[in-house]
Amino acid sequence: MKLFFGQIFPEILIDSDEQQHITKVLRMREGEEIFVTDGNGNLAKGNLIFEGKKVLLDVSEIKEELPNFSPKLHIAIAPTKNIDRIEFFVEKAVEMGISEISFILTEKTERKNISIDKLRKQAIGASKQSHRFHFPKVNDLTKFSDFMKNLDSENTFVAHCNENLKRISLNDIPKLENYTFLIGPEGDFSDKEIQLLADEGIKAVSLGNQRLRTETAGIFVAAWNYNKMF
Repeated sequence: MKLFFGQIFPEILIDSDEQQHITKVLRMREGEEIFVTDGNGNLAKGNLIFEGKKVLLDVSEIKEELPNFSPKLHIAIAPTKNIDRIEFFVEKAVEMGISEISFILTEKTERKNISIDKLRKQAIGASKQSHRFHFPKVNDLTKFSDFMKNLDSENTFVAHCNENLKRISLNDIPKLENYTFLIGPEGDFSDKEIQLLADEGIKAVSLGNQRLRTETAGIFVAAWNYNKMF
Protein backbone atom coordinates (compact mmCIF):
# COMPACT_ATOMS: atom_id res chain seq x y z
CA MET A 1 0.00 0.00 0.00
CA LYS A 2 1.36 3.40 -1.04
CA LEU A 3 -0.12 5.61 1.68
CA PHE A 4 -0.07 9.41 1.70
CA PHE A 5 -1.45 12.16 3.91
CA GLY A 6 -4.12 14.60 2.86
CA GLN A 7 -7.67 15.88 3.25
CA ILE A 8 -10.64 13.58 2.61
CA PHE A 9 -13.63 15.80 3.37
CA PRO A 10 -15.23 17.93 2.00
CA GLU A 11 -12.96 17.13 -0.96
CA ILE A 12 -9.85 15.04 -1.41
CA LEU A 13 -6.67 17.09 -1.44
CA ILE A 14 -3.21 15.52 -1.23
CA ASP A 15 -0.93 17.44 1.14
CA SER A 16 1.43 19.80 -0.70
CA ASP A 17 4.57 18.20 0.76
CA GLU A 18 3.23 14.81 -0.26
CA GLN A 19 2.66 16.06 -3.80
CA GLN A 20 6.30 17.10 -3.98
CA HIS A 21 7.35 13.72 -2.64
CA ILE A 22 5.24 11.90 -5.24
CA THR A 23 6.66 13.84 -8.19
CA LYS A 24 10.20 14.80 -7.17
CA VAL A 25 11.31 11.88 -4.98
CA LEU A 26 9.22 8.86 -5.91
CA ARG A 27 8.77 10.00 -9.53
CA MET A 28 5.43 8.24 -9.72
CA ARG A 29 3.46 8.13 -12.93
CA GLU A 30 -0.10 9.08 -13.75
CA GLY A 31 -2.50 6.20 -13.24
CA GLU A 32 -0.58 4.59 -10.37
CA GLU A 33 -2.77 3.48 -7.47
CA ILE A 34 -2.32 5.20 -4.11
CA PHE A 35 -4.20 5.61 -0.82
CA VAL A 36 -4.75 8.88 1.04
CA THR A 37 -5.66 9.19 4.72
CA ASP A 38 -6.52 12.25 6.75
CA GLY A 39 -5.19 10.68 9.95
CA ASN A 40 -8.69 10.73 11.45
CA GLY A 41 -9.72 7.23 10.39
CA ASN A 42 -10.80 8.02 6.82
CA LEU A 43 -9.16 6.49 3.74
CA ALA A 44 -9.44 7.16 0.01
CA LYS A 45 -8.24 4.85 -2.75
CA GLY A 46 -7.65 5.93 -6.32
CA ASN A 47 -5.28 6.62 -9.20
CA LEU A 48 -2.96 9.55 -9.68
CA ILE A 49 -3.83 12.39 -12.02
CA PHE A 50 -1.36 15.16 -12.89
CA GLU A 51 -2.67 18.60 -13.83
CA GLY A 52 0.36 20.81 -14.37
CA LYS A 53 2.17 20.85 -11.02
CA LYS A 54 -0.88 19.60 -9.14
CA VAL A 55 -1.24 15.98 -8.06
CA LEU A 56 -4.85 14.84 -7.85
CA LEU A 57 -6.66 11.60 -7.11
CA ASP A 58 -9.18 9.84 -9.34
CA VAL A 59 -11.14 8.28 -6.47
CA SER A 60 -12.40 4.72 -6.71
CA GLU A 61 -13.30 4.11 -3.05
CA ILE A 62 -13.64 5.93 0.27
CA LYS A 63 -13.76 4.24 3.65
CA GLU A 64 -14.96 6.23 6.65
CA GLU A 65 -14.37 5.85 10.39
CA LEU A 66 -11.99 2.93 10.24
CA PRO A 67 -11.35 1.34 13.67
CA ASN A 68 -8.71 2.85 15.92
CA PHE A 69 -6.29 1.12 18.28
CA SER A 70 -7.56 0.11 21.70
CA PRO A 71 -6.63 0.68 24.46
CA LYS A 72 -5.47 4.23 23.82
CA LEU A 73 -2.14 5.37 25.24
CA HIS A 74 -1.01 8.91 26.06
CA ILE A 75 2.63 9.32 27.08
CA ALA A 76 3.85 12.57 28.63
CA ILE A 77 7.63 12.59 28.44
CA ALA A 78 10.40 15.03 29.27
CA PRO A 79 12.46 15.87 26.16
CA THR A 80 16.03 14.59 26.30
CA LYS A 81 19.12 16.76 25.93
CA ASN A 82 20.03 14.82 22.78
CA ILE A 83 17.03 15.45 20.52
CA ASP A 84 17.85 12.38 18.41
CA ARG A 85 16.78 10.20 21.32
CA ILE A 86 13.35 11.81 21.62
CA GLU A 87 12.90 11.59 17.85
CA PHE A 88 13.66 7.87 18.09
CA PHE A 89 11.01 7.55 20.81
CA VAL A 90 8.40 9.32 18.69
CA GLU A 91 9.06 7.10 15.68
CA LYS A 92 8.90 3.81 17.57
CA ALA A 93 5.99 4.76 19.83
CA VAL A 94 3.93 5.83 16.81
CA GLU A 95 4.70 2.55 15.07
CA MET A 96 3.34 0.74 18.13
CA GLY A 97 0.05 2.62 18.08
CA ILE A 98 0.41 5.41 20.65
CA SER A 99 -2.58 7.79 20.59
CA GLU A 100 -1.11 10.96 22.07
CA ILE A 101 2.29 12.39 23.01
CA SER A 102 2.94 15.34 25.31
CA PHE A 103 6.29 16.89 26.14
CA ILE A 104 6.65 18.15 29.69
CA LEU A 105 9.05 20.58 31.34
CA THR A 106 9.99 19.20 34.76
CA GLU A 107 12.42 20.58 37.33
CA LYS A 108 15.27 18.48 35.92
CA THR A 109 14.45 18.70 32.22
CA GLU A 110 17.64 19.75 30.43
CA ARG A 111 16.16 20.64 27.04
CA LYS A 112 13.87 23.65 27.29
CA ASN A 113 12.97 24.01 23.60
CA ILE A 114 11.96 21.54 20.88
CA SER A 115 10.88 21.82 17.25
CA ILE A 116 7.33 20.56 17.68
CA ASP A 117 6.54 20.90 13.96
CA LYS A 118 9.43 18.59 13.09
CA LEU A 119 8.24 16.02 15.60
CA ARG A 120 4.69 16.22 14.25
CA LYS A 121 5.95 15.59 10.72
CA GLN A 122 7.96 12.67 12.05
CA ALA A 123 4.81 11.26 13.65
CA ILE A 124 2.98 11.56 10.32
CA GLY A 125 5.84 9.80 8.52
CA ALA A 126 5.90 6.96 11.04
CA SER A 127 2.11 6.64 10.84
CA LYS A 128 2.23 6.28 7.07
CA GLN A 129 5.11 3.83 7.26
CA SER A 130 3.14 1.59 9.62
CA HIS A 131 -0.14 2.06 7.68
CA ARG A 132 -1.99 3.86 10.43
CA PHE A 133 -5.19 5.68 9.54
CA HIS A 134 -5.48 7.39 12.94
CA PHE A 135 -2.48 9.64 13.53
CA PRO A 136 -1.42 10.41 17.11
CA LYS A 137 -1.86 13.85 18.60
CA VAL A 138 1.47 15.55 19.38
CA ASN A 139 1.10 18.35 21.91
CA ASP A 140 3.21 21.43 22.54
CA LEU A 141 5.87 21.51 25.24
CA THR A 142 4.06 22.14 28.54
CA LYS A 143 5.10 22.92 32.10
CA PHE A 144 4.69 19.97 34.45
CA SER A 145 2.43 22.02 36.74
CA ASP A 146 0.12 22.92 33.83
CA PHE A 147 -0.02 19.34 32.58
CA MET A 148 -1.05 18.19 36.06
CA LYS A 149 -4.22 20.30 35.97
CA ASN A 150 -6.12 18.02 33.57
CA LEU A 151 -5.08 14.55 34.75
CA ASP A 152 -7.51 11.80 35.67
CA SER A 153 -5.96 9.82 38.53
CA GLU A 154 -7.96 6.72 37.62
CA ASN A 155 -6.05 6.10 34.41
CA THR A 156 -2.79 8.01 34.99
CA PHE A 157 0.49 6.44 36.09
CA VAL A 158 4.01 7.70 36.63
CA ALA A 159 7.22 5.78 36.05
CA HIS A 160 9.93 7.00 38.42
CA CYS A 161 13.11 5.48 39.81
CA ASN A 162 12.74 6.16 43.55
CA GLU A 163 13.06 2.67 45.03
CA ASN A 164 12.18 3.90 48.51
CA LEU A 165 8.61 4.66 47.47
CA LYS A 166 5.86 2.19 46.67
CA ARG A 167 5.62 1.26 43.00
CA ILE A 168 3.40 -1.32 41.37
CA SER A 169 4.28 -3.61 38.49
CA LEU A 170 2.93 -2.94 35.01
CA ASN A 171 1.31 -6.37 35.24
CA ASP A 172 -0.78 -5.17 38.18
CA ILE A 173 -2.38 -2.32 36.27
CA PRO A 174 -6.05 -3.08 35.52
CA LYS A 175 -7.36 -3.21 31.98
CA LEU A 176 -8.64 0.23 30.97
CA GLU A 177 -9.88 1.88 27.78
CA ASN A 178 -7.12 4.48 27.95
CA TYR A 179 -3.90 5.09 29.84
CA THR A 180 -1.73 8.13 30.54
CA PHE A 181 1.89 7.58 31.55
CA LEU A 182 4.37 10.19 32.74
CA ILE A 183 8.03 9.56 31.94
CA GLY A 184 10.61 11.80 33.63
CA PRO A 185 13.90 13.30 32.41
CA GLU A 186 17.35 11.71 32.65
CA GLY A 187 17.62 12.86 36.26
CA ASP A 188 14.13 11.55 37.08
CA PHE A 189 11.28 13.53 38.60
CA SER A 190 12.17 15.58 41.65
CA ASP A 191 10.99 14.42 45.09
CA LYS A 192 8.60 17.39 45.11
CA GLU A 193 7.06 16.36 41.79
CA ILE A 194 6.75 12.72 42.87
CA GLN A 195 5.00 13.81 46.06
CA LEU A 196 2.66 16.10 44.11
CA LEU A 197 1.68 13.20 41.86
CA ALA A 198 1.11 10.95 44.88
CA ASP A 199 -1.05 13.63 46.52
CA GLU A 200 -3.24 13.63 43.39
CA GLY A 201 -3.72 9.87 43.68
CA ILE A 202 -1.56 9.02 40.68
CA LYS A 203 -0.01 5.58 41.05
CA ALA A 204 3.70 4.97 40.57
CA VAL A 205 4.89 2.03 38.48
CA SER A 206 8.15 0.15 38.15
CA LEU A 207 9.44 -0.74 34.70
CA GLY A 208 11.75 -3.44 36.03
CA ASN A 209 15.00 -3.80 37.93
CA GLN A 210 17.15 -1.94 35.42
CA ARG A 211 17.19 1.83 35.19
CA LEU A 212 15.98 2.77 31.71
CA ARG A 213 16.88 5.88 29.75
CA THR A 214 14.03 8.30 29.18
CA GLU A 215 13.28 7.34 25.58
CA THR A 216 13.70 3.62 26.35
CA ALA A 217 11.17 3.88 29.18
CA GLY A 218 8.71 5.53 26.80
CA ILE A 219 9.17 2.83 24.17
CA PHE A 220 8.88 0.15 26.88
CA VAL A 221 5.47 1.48 27.92
CA ALA A 222 4.37 1.77 24.27
CA ALA A 223 5.34 -1.88 23.71
CA TRP A 224 3.45 -2.91 26.87
CA ASN A 225 0.31 -1.21 25.58
CA TYR A 226 0.80 -2.62 22.08
CA ASN A 227 0.65 -6.13 23.50
CA LYS A 228 -2.74 -5.30 25.04
CA MET A 229 -4.20 -4.53 21.62
CA PHE A 230 -4.16 -8.14 20.48
